[in-house]
Formats: sequence, C-alpha cells, structure tokens
Amino acid sequence: MIRKSCYLARKLMSVQRVISKDAIGVVGASICVLMLGIALLAPHIAPYNPLAADMKIRLVAPCAAHVMGTDELGRDVLSRVIYGSRISLLVSISVVSIAFLAGVLLGAVSGFFGGWVDNLIMRVTDVFLAFPALMLAMVVAFAFGPGIRSTVLAMSVVWWPWYARLVRASALSIREHTFVEAARATGVSRGGILFRHILPNCLASSLVQATLDMGYAILTTATLSFLGLGAQPPTPEWGSMINQSRSYLLVAWWTITFPGIGIFITVLGINLLGDAVRDFMDPKLRHVRN
Repeated sequence: MIRKSCYLARKLMSVQRVISKDAIGVVGASICVLMLGIALLAPHIAPYNPLAADMKIRLVAPCAAHVMGTDELGRDVLSRVIYGSRISLLVSISVVSIAFLAGVLLGAVSGFFGGWVDNLIMRVTDVFLAFPALMLAMVVAFAFGPGIRSTVLAMSVVWWPWYARLVRASALSIREHTFVEAARATGVSRGGILFRHILPNCLASSLVQATLDMGYAILTTATLSFLGLGAQPPTPEWGSMINQSRSYLLVAWWTITFPGIGIFITVLGINLLGDAVRDFMDPKLRHVRN
C-alpha cells in the first residue's frame, strides 16, 4: 500500500512539473477548476433563484442589482448562467464517460481477439460512422424525446465508435509485443492478458481524446438544446437560453451574450487543458516543448 502511494505521488509530481512548465496548460487547468467550482457551488453563489420570474423587471440591462441583466421573463441572467454550467458539465462528463468506457472496451476486445469478433464490432462501428455525428445525435434525441437524458444517450451512441477505432488500432499493435507473448507462454488467460496488458497500454491516446471531447460535448449539448432537442424551458441551460433569447438580440444583447461567453470560456479551458495532457502523454511533443 505504501509503495503504491509513493508511486502515485511520483506520478502526480511529474504531471505537476510538466504542467507548471506549460503556461497554456496552467491557464486551461485554472479555467476548468474555476468552472467546476462554479458548477458545484451554484446554489451558494447564485444571487437569485434561476427559475423565479418577475415581469416587472423583464429585460433590465446589466446593473448593480443584476450584473448580467434579466431575460424576457425577468429572471436573473447571472444566476441562470451559473446554474447552466452544472448541466453542461454534467452532460459532458456523463457522455464522455459512457462513450469512453464502451468504446475502449469494445476496441480492445476487437483488436486483441481479431477474427469474426473484430469483423463484427468493426462493421457495427462502420454503420455508426457512416452518418454525420450531429445529424445522428439529432435523430436519436428526436426518437427518444427532448430532454437531458435523451441528449446524453444520443451523444453517447454517436461517440463510442471513435474510441473503439482508436483503441483497436493500438491493441492490434500491442498484442504482437514480446511481453504479451511472454504472458501467453506463462499460461495467463486471454482475459488476464486483455485487462492487465492490452487495456492499460491503450489508454494514453484515448485519454487525450476524452479530454478534448469534453469541449465538443458541451458544444453539442448547447446545439441540441438550441434546436429544442436537449434541455427544455425553464431549465437554465446555455444553448436553451440562447434559443429563448434570440428574438431579443437587438433590444437585449446581454440575454444571448453571457450564455455564449460561458460556452466559450469553458470550451477554451478544456481545449487548453487537453493540449497540455496530449503533450504530457506524447514524449516527442514533451521533448520539443521542453
């Protein structure tokens, strides 16, 4: 136990050293931590109830009482933006987690076992990849009805094939390595080889992809909500807020601008962090940066 703790501590320290040398990574990590903190503390830092409407103060411009103004129903935009971060981050984490787990497992099984198993999994993957990702997500979301659960399901169905393809390519190469042959020779079962040797060595590239996909998940979530297939009013979700306020763009610019800024800052932070993770995972890029 002590040895494992020391190993984890050394790995964390090495990650910290790499990130500390990368200003972009520091900025990205800081933005991600800030947005995550806002999402977790939303009930405590939001100045108003995000669902409370007051027609007496509808479309009030940003002021001391309402820093980001109010929307067409008199709801505080700042409070709704703060609560919107919870939905966007929750959906993105859920989607990437489901797609990652399903895709990594299926890709590793496909690449390791080969034969008819590989052909079956890859042909199913080809079917999903034959459709534009956003269009397929819209179809799935429409079939299951609008809502957050439909959004998570639709995006998970669309994204798992990419992880499967990525991990399969790594598994095909790793299964031919000497340490895998040695494991076979010592009598390790195929399942043991898969989970002890194949999967751990396939995770690096897929983890980088998962980090970058968090930003795409937030954008896709906002897109589906904007089209009416995601979060439904009065739920405070960034894409839904922009859709509801687009008719007031010329008279109340703040109702659209601030949810858009929330999307922009969050996706930017995730992409910057993803670049830093990619540099850490790739020794060649790490050497160039250093």
